[in-house]
Amino acid sequence: MRRMLPLVVLPLLLSALPCQQAPAAPAIGAKVDARFTDLRWQTRRLHELDAERATVLYFATIECPIVRRYLPRIGELARELEQRGVVFVVVNVGPDDGLVEAAGEVTRIAPACVFAKDYDGELAQACGVDRTAACVVLDADRRIVYRGRVDDQYGYTSARERPSSNELRDAIEDLLAGRDVAIPEAEVSGCKITPRAAMRSHADADDAPTYTRDVLPVLQKHCHECHRPDGQAPFSLLTEDKVRRHSSMIGEVVEQERMPPWYGSRRHGDFTNVRGMTAAERATVLRWLDAEMPSGDADDAPPPREWPQNEWRIGEPDLVLEVKAPIRLPADGQIPYRYFVLPYRFAKETWVEAIEIKPDNPRVLHHCNLARIKLGERFSQDGFVTGYVPGGDAMVLDPGTAVRLPAGSALALQAHYVTTGEKEVDRLKVGLRFPRTKVQKELRVTIVADFRFEIPAGARAHPVRARRRLPEDARGIGMVVHMHLRGRDMHVTATPPGGDDESLLLVPNYNFDWQQSYRWPKEGKRFPKGTRISALAHYDNSTFNPFNPDAETPVGFGLDTTDEMMYAFLFWVAEHEQLGLEVDPTNGRAVERN
Repeated sequence: MRRMLPLVVLPLLLSALPCQQAPAAPAIGAKVDARFTDLRWQTRRLHELDAERATVLYFATIECPIVRRYLPRIGELARELEQRGVVFVVVNVGPDDGLVEAAGEVTRIAPACVFAKDYDGELAQACGVDRTAACVVLDADRRIVYRGRVDDQYGYTSARERPSSNELRDAIEDLLAGRDVAIPEAEVSGCKITPRAAMRSHADADDAPTYTRDVLPVLQKHCHECHRPDGQAPFSLLTEDKVRRHSSMIGEVVEQERMPPWYGSRRHGDFTNVRGMTAAERATVLRWLDAEMPSGDADDAPPPREWPQNEWRIGEPDLVLEVKAPIRLPADGQIPYRYFVLPYRFAKETWVEAIEIKPDNPRVLHHCNLARIKLGERFSQDGFVTGYVPGGDAMVLDPGTAVRLPAGSALALQAHYVTTGEKEVDRLKVGLRFPRTKVQKELRVTIVADFRFEIPAGARAHPVRARRRLPEDARGIGMVVHMHLRGRDMHVTATPPGGDDESLLLVPNYNFDWQQSYRWPKEGKRFPKGTRISALAHYDNSTFNPFNPDAETPVGFGLDTTDEMMYAFLFWVAEHEQLGLEVDPTNGRAVERN
């Protein structure tokens, strides 16, 4: 008679049947060239890293405590071994980790590492990784030579004072020495990786969101500002038909938190102009797409959002200044910076509370800076007032704060134009609006910049630092950072006299084509006199940077896009200043008191 197996064993045997098995992990020696998403949401493959001798992949999430403990060590190894031809990549596999926040942690703690986002788990699966804090070492041919832990120092419930084994380091040294890796695999203590697909909540037909009731309000709140006729986006989403036509792309950018665009880490700074859907709003859009986009009842639709009819974002200007002649641009090639002095002299001291730079042909103007100068002087950043950048806002100051234009001064523009394949023409205007209330505070600008750096050819994360001290007690209004095509990230901190560093702004994936401002709440950010404002930027001058004009050449500061810049602009007012100026709203001049 056959013996019956205990019932407790049956589920284990069933789980071992071929039809129930998870895919087997690739063997040591398997070649890997899987896809991932880079810092700028570009789809890439491992071979594009162009690692000379080895690639090390470290799989991470923001919340896993073991990942966080090891991340500084991964950063140290990346910096130490870079010159030996080893490229380290931190691969975020967290289904709820947004790219900006995940990249921000790597930028801050392990800046020498390349950041990768594994949205669909393809890279983890190709490497045979199912836990975070796992490392995979690939040789120059991208074959797996090691898969396992960093070392044995940290576990789930305990930690050693120091590791007694160093499997990752030993594997790399074996590989670099041309030896077989002595220990090609090691068990990993880490968080089990949850596939992103498992997190998607699929909608039943009966409770699915509808376009009119649920999705349209989200689009009105977050998308229509740009995705409308004459908006900054390339197409409109004002109608349901337009949304359906772009539904696949909408799903991708919403799930990846790529839209609405916002490049500052929410963990570093509380800004009033922050963009981004909540998790619930993203889930609503994605569930609607999964349910095949039901329309819903037309009576559920909110009223259309109304938009200002004025062509100026600052409202009707009190004074409009225009470049005298049309600006004629060639069809192709690079265009050097153009400089223009606006034909108006401020005979007396003038105060302005809103300023907007406006091109007639916005598709040809990449960015433009406005500065106050004395007549006969050339444009200088020392007189910087405001700028026009892709994704930026017009300068609109709170009542009581204004820009001072000294008597005898003029306004000058520095314009960066791009070619479109056709000859183009533009006219530049500047609109000014004068204060309607007493001016109590003058807007000041502190520019934290370096003009003498050189980024080596091939450098993946070259650091450039700068610092400035505030001359008096200040209340910060907001910040803007500026780099060119090799700019990767920037972190700005404040250190009060005798105090600790405070993180003001972290931009982990700087975008030259969307240079937004970061504005604090109305009460501002307070800084005591002598506070040091420090900026640390990293530049990618390697072939891995898809926007790099030339990875074979060192690059330093310069005005052309193919050169580089490093600026952090801090806008502030003096904390204790009380000017009490009555201003004539027709000309911006202070009213003389009897």
